[in-house]
Amino acid sequence: MHLLLSLVFSMFSFWLHVSLHFLNPPRRGPAGGGGGGTKSMGFGGLEPDRPEFHFCLCHCGPDSNPRRNYLISPNPESSSSKLGSLICATMDQKIISLAAEKTADRLQEFLQSLKDNDLANLLQNQAVKGKAAGALLRAIFKGSPCSEEAGALRRLKIYICGIHLVESGDLQKEVASEIIGLLMLEAHNFPGPLLVELAREFVGAIEEGSLTNGRSLELLPIILTALVANKENLAYGKGVLSGEECKKQLINTLCSGRWDRQYVIQLTSMFKLLDLVTVPSGELRHVEGTVILHIVFAIKLDCELGRELLKHLKAGQDFSNNICPFSIALLLSVTRIQRYEEQVFDLLKASVVKSFKDLQLLQGSKFLQNLVTQRSCVSTMILEVVKNSVHSWDHVTQGLVEFGFILMDSYGPKKILDGKTIETSSSLSKIPNQHACKLGANILLETFKIHEMIRQEILEQVLNRVVTRASSPISHYLDLLSSIIMYAPLVLQSCSSKVTETFDYLSFLPLQTVQGLLKAVQPLLKVSMSVRDSLILVLRKAMFASQLDARKSAVAGFLLLLKNFKVLGSLSSSQCSQSIGVSQVHVDVHSRYNSVANETFCLEIIDSLRRCLGQQADVRLMLYEGFYDVLRRNSQLANSIMQTLLSQLKQFYEPEPDVLPPLKLEACILTQGDRISLQEPLDYLLCCVQHCLVWYKSRVMPLQQEEEEEEGFYQDLEDMLESVTSRMIKSELEDFELDKSADFSQNSGVGIKNNICASLVMGICEVLIEYNFSISNFSKNKFEEVLSLFMCYKKLSDILNEKAGKGKAKTANKMDSFLSMKFVSDLLTALFRDSTQSHEESLSVLRSSNEFMRYAVSVALQKVQQLKETGHVSGPDGQNPEKIFQNLCDITRVLLWRYTSIPTSVEDLGKKEKGKSISLLCLEGLQKIFSAVQQFYQPKIHHFLRALDVTDNEGEEAEGSVSHRAAFQIRQFQRCLLNLLSQEEDFDSKEALLLVTVLSNLSRLLEPSSPQFVQMLSWTLKICKENSWEDASFCKGLMNLLFSLHVLYKSPVTLLRDLSQDIHGHLGDIDQDIEVEKTNHFAMVNLRTAAPTVCLLVLSQAEKVLEEVDWLITKLKGQVSQEILSEEASSQATLPNHPVEKAIIMQLGTLLTFFHELVQTALPSGSCVDILLKDLCKMYTILTALVRYYLQVCQSSGGILKNMEKLVKLSGSHLTPLCYSFISYIQNKSQSLTCTGEKKGKAPAVATAMARVLRETKPIPNLIFAIEQYEKFLIHLSKKSKVNLMQHMKLSTSRDFKIKGNILDVVLREDEDDNEGTASEHEGQNKEPAKKKRKKEMKCLS
Repeated sequence: MHLLLSLVFSMFSFWLHVSLHFLNPPRRGPAGGGGGGTKSMGFGGLEPDRPEFHFCLCHCGPDSNPRRNYLISPNPESSSSKLGSLICATMDQKIISLAAEKTADRLQEFLQSLKDNDLANLLQNQAVKGKAAGALLRAIFKGSPCSEEAGALRRLKIYICGIHLVESGDLQKEVASEIIGLLMLEAHNFPGPLLVELAREFVGAIEEGSLTNGRSLELLPIILTALVANKENLAYGKGVLSGEECKKQLINTLCSGRWDRQYVIQLTSMFKLLDLVTVPSGELRHVEGTVILHIVFAIKLDCELGRELLKHLKAGQDFSNNICPFSIALLLSVTRIQRYEEQVFDLLKASVVKSFKDLQLLQGSKFLQNLVTQRSCVSTMILEVVKNSVHSWDHVTQGLVEFGFILMDSYGPKKILDGKTIETSSSLSKIPNQHACKLGANILLETFKIHEMIRQEILEQVLNRVVTRASSPISHYLDLLSSIIMYAPLVLQSCSSKVTETFDYLSFLPLQTVQGLLKAVQPLLKVSMSVRDSLILVLRKAMFASQLDARKSAVAGFLLLLKNFKVLGSLSSSQCSQSIGVSQVHVDVHSRYNSVANETFCLEIIDSLRRCLGQQADVRLMLYEGFYDVLRRNSQLANSIMQTLLSQLKQFYEPEPDVLPPLKLEACILTQGDRISLQEPLDYLLCCVQHCLVWYKSRVMPLQQEEEEEEGFYQDLEDMLESVTSRMIKSELEDFELDKSADFSQNSGVGIKNNICASLVMGICEVLIEYNFSISNFSKNKFEEVLSLFMCYKKLSDILNEKAGKGKAKTANKMDSFLSMKFVSDLLTALFRDSTQSHEESLSVLRSSNEFMRYAVSVALQKVQQLKETGHVSGPDGQNPEKIFQNLCDITRVLLWRYTSIPTSVEDLGKKEKGKSISLLCLEGLQKIFSAVQQFYQPKIHHFLRALDVTDNEGEEAEGSVSHRAAFQIRQFQRCLLNLLSQEEDFDSKEALLLVTVLSNLSRLLEPSSPQFVQMLSWTLKICKENSWEDASFCKGLMNLLFSLHVLYKSPVTLLRDLSQDIHGHLGDIDQDIEVEKTNHFAMVNLRTAAPTVCLLVLSQAEKVLEEVDWLITKLKGQVSQEILSEEASSQATLPNHPVEKAIIMQLGTLLTFFHELVQTALPSGSCVDILLKDLCKMYTILTALVRYYLQVCQSSGGILKNMEKLVKLSGSHLTPLCYSFISYIQNKSQSLTCTGEKKGKAPAVATAMARVLRETKPIPNLIFAIEQYEKFLIHLSKKSKVNLMQHMKLSTSRDFKIKGNILDVVLREDEDDNEGTASEHEGQNKEPAKKKRKKEMKCLS
C-alpha cells in the first residue's frame, strides 16, 4: 500500500513530463540513433575484452544479456583481489601524497603504472572501510586529465566504479553521499562523447530495470545538464546532434519506456531537477488538471489509496511546509469523494491557521528570523489554485467554494454581547483567525470573478448566512457581498431574484444587519429597476410594522435611497459612500433613472418619511441623523428637508421672545401611566437643523441668486436659533425645574423625567455652542455667548454627577457629545494654536476658562474612544474615513503642541482644580489617537506623521522616512519622560505610564533594522538600568516596552538571566541561611517591584521563548522524519540543521540558568509560584522533545552535538536537584500556611489557605512527571548514541518517601505533650487517634 501511495505522488511528474515531451518531441538523428538505442554503443575508446573487468549490475554470467551495462565490479578471479590489504594501505597513501604536490606529473605517471582493476579494488576497499574514500577519489581524478585519452578513459572507469559502489548498498550513508557529491562535481569535466555514453548507459539500465537501489539517479540530471553545456556536435547513433538535441533524445527515450515500480519515486524526483518546461503555463495547467482527474479516479476505485494519501500527509510534522498549489488542488478535488470530505477540509483548515500562526511567530521574533527562511504562505498557494482553476479545473472549483465558506464560518467574529463583538479566543490567536477569515472571503471573491457557473451558488450562500445568522456577527459576509456586487452589478441582474427574496426578511433582521445589507446592494439598486421596486415595496410595508426595529429599518432604507439617487441640479459631492464601477456608466440611458424621475421618486420618499415624525423617539432620531447626509448629497431636496425640520421644530418652540425657557421640554416627554419615556429627541432635531443650516448657507446659497421666497425658510430658522441662544443664556436651572433640589433618582417617575430633561438641556447647550462658534467669525460677543452656554451645561453636568453618587457611573460621561469632530478640531486649533492678532481679544474670552478648555479636550478624547470601539464617530462625516483621518491629524497636531509646550508640572502652579490637568488630558488623547491610527489607518501612517511635523519641507524625500519621522516624535516624548523622572518628589505615575504607552505605540512604527530602532532599544535599556521607582504599574509598562523591542532585535534570554539574578538578590534564597549577593543589573527591579510584577513578566517572556524553541524542534523533527522516509536523501540534509540545533541548545542553556536562579528564590505565595512550576514543566517537556529529536537523528546515522552533552550535564547539576528543593520549600510553606489558619480558628482563613495550597501544589505532580520523562528518554539516547548522558543525573531524595527520623521524633513529642492530663483509664482509647495523627503528619511531611 505504501508503494501504491508512492505511485500516486509520482504520477504527477510522470504525466507532466511525458506530456511535455510529446508536445515538443526532440529531433531524432539518422536511422539507428533513436532513444539511447536498443543496442549500447559502448564507452568509446574502452577495451571491452580486457580480462580484469566486466560490466554488470548483478554479476551477469556469460549467458546474460550481452548489453554492456555501465556499472563495474571487479572480477572475482582478478589478480588484483589477491593483493588484498598488503598493498592497499601504502598505495592510497602514495596517491594522496602525490596529489598534494603542486604539479600532477608524478601522480599521472604513478597512476599510469597501475592497472585499472588495481585502482578500482583500492577505491572499493577504502570506501567499504570508510577510510578517506573521498580524498582518494579526488586524487585519482586530479591525476586523470580529460586532455589525454588514457586519463579520460581512466577517469571514466573510476567514475563508473564509484557509481557501482553507491548502488551496491555496502557503504555507510556519509561515505556514499560524499562519493555522489564528488561525482556530481566531476561530471562537468568530461568531454561530450563520454557524457553521451554515460547518459545512454543510465537510460539503458533504467529500461532493463537493472538498478539496485536507484541512488545513483541523482547523477543523471547533472550529466544531462553538462551535456547541454557542451558546445561541440556529438555523434549519436548514425547522426550528429548538439548537446541540447542529445538531451531531448535521451529524455524522450526514457519517458517512452516502462519504469520498474521500485524506481518510480527516484525517477520522478529526478525530473524535478531538469529544466523541461517548454510549453505555455496554460497548457501546463491543463496537464495538471488531467493528472488530478486520473488520481481522483484511482482513489475512487481503491479507497485504501485515499486513506494512505491522507495518512501520509498527516504523518508529516509540518504539513504546511510540504505542500504546493498542485497538492492543494488535488486535496480539494478529493473532497468530492464524500468519505474524505471532512478529513481533507479539517487538514487544510488546520494547515491555513498553522501557517498564519507560524508567520505571526516569525514576525515577532528576530531569533527565529535569523534561523528560518520564510516560505510562501499557504494562503498564497490557495489563491494561486483559484487563479489556476480557470484552466478547466471544474473538479477543484466546488472544493474551493466550500473551503472558503468553512474558513469564514470557523474564524469569523464571534457572538455579539450587549451590542459588542466578543472574542472567545485569546488576543494572540485573534490575528491568525482574522487572516484565515479574510482568506476565505478572498477565495470566494476570486472564484466568483473567474467562474461564471458558480456565481449563483456563492451569492445564495452569502445571502442565506446574512438572513439566518442574524444573532451572530455577519460583518464579514456583508463585506464579501459588497465586494461581489461592486465587482459586477450588471452581471448580478441575472441573480436579482435571490436578492429580492432576501428583502422580504428585512423586517425581521437587526438594524445593523439591514444597514449593512442595503449599503452592500446599493450599486445593484442603480442598475436594476426590479430590485429597486421590490425594496421600496418592502420598506413601505415595514414603515407600518408593529416592531420598532422594522420601522427603523424602513427609515434606514429610505435614507439610503435618498442619498444615492441624484436629483438634477444637485451639487457634486466627494462624500459619496460608494463609487460605481466602469461597468455601470451606461445605466443612465434608462429613462426611469434620469435625474427628473429621481426627483419625483425622492420627494415621494420624503413624504413617506414625514410620517415617521409621529413615531417613537428612536425612529425620529434616525431620521434627524440621516437628513444632513441626504441634504449634502442631494442639495435640490433642501427645500423639502428644511421645511420639514422647520415645521417640526415649531411644535416645541416658544414664539414669544420673553418666555423662558424657549423650548417646550414637557412636550418632548411621554407619560403612559407609570412609564415615562422620551418622545421627541429635541436635541437631535436642533443638531440636525443647525448642521443643515450652516452647510446650506456656506455651500449652496453663495451659488444661488437672491430668491426672497426661498430665503424665508432659512431666515426663520436663523431667527429661531438666535432667539433660543439668547433665551437659553438668560434661563436659570430653576426655569427647567432642574436645580440642586430636584429629584434625579431612577426609581421615581419624577426622577426619570428630570434625567430626560437634563439630558435634553445639555444636548441643546452643546448644539448651540457649536452653532454660535461656527457663525461667530471670531466675534467677542458670540464667544461670550458660547462661554455662557457652556456654564449652563457645566452646572447641570456637576449636579448630575453629584446626584449620581460615589461608585456609580457619571451621567454626563455616559452621554455622547453633540459636538461634531470637525468642530472639535477647529475649536482646539483656535484655543491652543491660533496666534492671529485680530482673534486675540475674542479668543481670550474662551481661553480664560480652564474648565472650557478641559471640556474641549475631553470631548476630543470621547470622539477618539468612540472611534476605537466602533470604527466611526457620531455626527456629520462620522462615517467618512477620509474626513475622520484629517480631523485626527489636526487634533493630534494641536494636542502634541499643547502637551510638549506646557508640561503638566508647570501648568497652573498653585491652582488645585478637580479632575485631570489639561496637559494630562492631552497626553491621554495622544495615546488613544496613536493607537486608533495604527488600528484603522495603517497604510496612512506616513501621511499621519508628516501631518504632525509642522516644520516639514515639501522637498524632503517622502519615501522610507516613516522611521525617521516616528523617531522625531519619540524623542519629544523621551524628553518629557526624562523630565518627569527627574522630579523625585512630584513624580506622577499615571503620566509616566501614559508616556511609556505612547512610546510603545510609536516604537511599533520603527523598522527593526533601522538605527532609530537600535537607539530606542538602547535608551529603554538605559532607563531600566539606571532608574529605580517603586511603582508597579510604571515598572510593568517600561519592562513590557523593553521586551517588545528586544525580541525584534535579538533573543531576550540573556536579559531574562540578568533579571532573574536581580530578583533572587532582592527576595532572598529559599534557604534562609544563605545570603544572596545582589547583582543590581536593573535598578528598576527592587523589593517592591521584584515580585510579582517583574517576576511574572520574565516568566511570561520565558514561556514565549520556550514556545519558539518548541516550534523549532518540531520543524527539525519533521525534516528528520522526511530524511528517514526518503531513502534517496543526501548527506547534506543533516548538515544545515547544525546551526539551528546549536541555537536551540544555547537558548535552552541560558533559560536553564534563568530557572536556576528562580527556583532558589524565596518567591511569595501566589501566581509567581504557580506560573514558575508550569514553566518548569514546559522546560522539561521541551528538553524531552529535544532528546527525542536526537533519538531520531541517531536512528538516521547521525550523532549528538557536544553542546547537547553540556546542556544535559547542566540540567542534571544546576536544575533538577534545585527543582526538588523548591518543591519541598513550597510544600513546607503550604503546610505552615494551613497550620496558621487552623491556629487562628477562623473558617475563612482556613478556606483561603487551603485554596492557595491546592492551587500552588497542583502543578507539582506534572513537573515531577516531566522530569522523569526527560530522564527516561535520556537513558534511551545514551544507549543509541553510546554516550553516557546519565552520569550527571542523581536520584532525588524527594521521591523516595523515606521517614525522616528527627522530624518524626518532634511530632511524637508534640503528640505526647497534647495527651498529658488524660486519665489513665482512658489511655488505651487515646492511642488510636494519636496514630492517625502521626500518619497524617508523616504523609504531609513526606
